[in-house]
Formats: sequence, structure tokens, C-alpha cells
Amino acid sequence: MQETQNKTALIWFRNDLRVSDNQIIHHLLTDGKQIIAIYCFDPRHFKSLVFGFKKTEKFRAQFLIETVTDLKQNLAKHNINLLTYCDTPENCIPKLVSEFQIDEIHLQKEWTQEEQTVFESVKESIPKTTEVIEYYDQFLYHPDEIKMEIPLIPKVFTEFRKHVEKHATIRSISIVSNQKNTDSTNASTTIPTVHDLGFEAFEAHPNSAFPFKGGETAALQRLDDYFFKTKKLGVYKKTRNGLIGADFSSKFSPWLANGSLSARTIYWEVQRFEKDYYKNDSTYWLVFELIWRDYFKYISLKHGTDLFKIGGILQKNYEWSRNESAISDWIEGTTNEPFVNANMIELKKTGWMSNRGRQNVASYFAKELLIDWRIGAAYFESMLIDYDVHSNYGNWMYVAGVGNDPRDRKFNVKLQAENYDSKGKFQSLWFQNRLFE
Repeated sequence: MQETQNKTALIWFRNDLRVSDNQIIHHLLTDGKQIIAIYCFDPRHFKSLVFGFKKTEKFRAQFLIETVTDLKQNLAKHNINLLTYCDTPENCIPKLVSEFQIDEIHLQKEWTQEEQTVFESVKESIPKTTEVIEYYDQFLYHPDEIKMEIPLIPKVFTEFRKHVEKHATIRSISIVSNQKNTDSTNASTTIPTVHDLGFEAFEAHPNSAFPFKGGETAALQRLDDYFFKTKKLGVYKKTRNGLIGADFSSKFSPWLANGSLSARTIYWEVQRFEKDYYKNDSTYWLVFELIWRDYFKYISLKHGTDLFKIGGILQKNYEWSRNESAISDWIEGTTNEPFVNANMIELKKTGWMSNRGRQNVASYFAKELLIDWRIGAAYFESMLIDYDVHSNYGNWMYVAGVGNDPRDRKFNVKLQAENYDSKGKFQSLWFQNRLFE
């Protein structure tokens, strides 16, 4: 026991920016290890990539800063010091390992190419005696619980859903007790501003459908409000295709994306709602959407780098364009389709777009303009507050006909506008905002 207590563990935070239901924190506090934590604002995440867009634009940058600020405050309640750096992990972590004689590094497992490359660089830069321990902690259904080998993940979502609903179990949440870290470094660092990350300070748009702050505290407040104070969960399936305002959908996705809210927490709170109030199609449908989120993660695990190839996981050879004028019109909201334009203006001004909007603008980009879908996916990656690599590229492949849709459909944008914006309120809202810039 004495040997365990003397060990010093480093938590390397990436997309698990929470204290509640955090398997790593629960494990380390229970074991009584001395804990140090780190988050790196990797400069590469704020630079332009191959298609000319910054990997992270100002909206998600601001949300991330708010999230890390909240995480630091919540960790401090457990006497865990979060050190933050505007540097790459492979530069920061080896220095901390040496300075504080780190015995173990604990982190959430990521498997996509960029994250794996950084992970391997860090491992090569630290002593082989430093143990590195990874945790799958971003799923609703943990890989050990799905009763299926990753190579056998079905090509069609419905098969996956029916299998996990019948055979898999969802783990209980990890309760982080009131235990405190036995030791904490006195080192002090500063969380960057948006200016430090290369952006001008900005005010949130007054018409944004996502008017919320980043961080676990705001996420749990939103969950409590959406489920228990307003009971909007009870009508989620009826309202989820809305376009205007904060409450037509749960808006959990930005917190899920950076891990400041866990899928398990949402699931067990749905169960509590059903027990205390009622169960209906809407309470089921929110869990249904969480299963979709899991599915894209498992597709990513199964297919690896095929997610980022032009032929997708189906390896289909379509003729794709890279018409710069058409791409610019799509981004600026000056295409021939007003419904597409309104959604793209909203994205540009707020970093948010409804699920209905995303499907339409992506289908228009890939199926009408016939432009390389990866360009659209890269723009979404840059702009969206709730960017998640698995869901983003999974959904773009899906609408482009190179992913998990055997029917290879395309959206009739005019009909969609009639169905979901029949009076043109959404379009008017964003066209008006474009006029008064």
C-alpha cells in the first residue's frame, strides 16, 4: 500500500474535460495516488490545414477556454492542480515527467490518426519506466460490454442498435467522492485567452441557438433544466427538427464532444426522469441519438483512416469537383438555395447549426454541387462548437454516399425548407442578420 501511495500520476486531459463520471479521476483518488493534471492548448489545433480552414475557429476555441477554466476550478475542489500550456504535448509532458518524477500517465484513449501520432510521440519522449494507461471513457456502451468484436461492427446502424439494446449493458457512472488528492504541485500556469490562440475577442450572436457556456458546470445545469425544470425531454422527438431557439433540442453535443458531459450521465438521468415522471417516444429518442453517437465511434474504430479518404469506408469512386467559386458560395451563404444559405450564415455567425440544417447543407454540397465532401467536413471541423471527429466524418460520409447509408439518398432542399421552415422564419432571421453586418 505504501508503494502505491508514493506513486505520482499525471492525468493527461484531452476530450474528457470533466470531474464527474471520470473513470481516471475516480480510480486515482480511490487509490490515493499523488495526482498532477495537464491540458495542452496544442498550437497545431489553431492553424490552417490542407483545405485552408483553421482546424479550430474562434467559437470552439472560446468554448474550450471556458471548459478548461471550469475544469481547473472543479479539480481544485479535490486538491488536483491542472497545469495548462500553449504548447504541444510532446514538448510539455516529458518535462513534467522529469520535474515531478511521474510514475504513471493516465489518459482517455483516442484512436484517430492525429491523436495517435501525438500519443506515440509522447511515449517516445518519456522514460520507458513511466507506465502509460489508457481508458475507453467516451462511450455509452463500453467496448467490453457490447458483446461484439470491433471488426464485426455492422455496416448498418439499425443492426448495431438492435444488437446493443438486446445484448449490451450500460455501466453505472463513476462517482467521484469527496476525497482529495494527497499532494499537489505548487506550479502555476495561466489559461490562454482567445487572443493568445490567435483570435479577436467577440460577443456571442444574440440569435444563436446555442447561448451556453463551456464546461461541466454549465453542462449539468443544462441537463437539469432540459430534463427536470422544463421537462422539454418529454417532447424532444417532436421538437428536435426545430431551427430557432435553444430548446428545440437538448444541445448536449458540444459538452459531449469535449467530454465535459458523459453519455452515461445523460442516459442515467433519462432513466431517472422515466422513473420519476413518465416514459415515452421522446425519452427513448434521446438515448437513440446517443447510440448513433456510439455507432460512429465504433465505425471509426473499425475503419481507421478510411474515414478521411475520399472514397470513405465504402471506397467508392465518384467524380468530385473542387470548384472554388461554388465552395465560396456555400460558405458565404450565396448559393441558389435560400434554406442552405440561411443555415450557412447561421454557422458562420454562431458556430452552431441544427441537425436538420447540417443534413441539408451537406447533402447539397456533396450531391448537388458534387464537391469533394472532405472539404465540407473540414469546414464543419473548423466552425462547429460541437465538432466530434467520429460524428462529423461519419455523418459526412453518410450523406456523401461513401459511408453507412446503403440507400445513398440525397435531400430535396426545397421540400425540406417547406416542411421545416414553411413560413420562412428561420431564413428571414439569418438573411436579415446578413443585411445588417
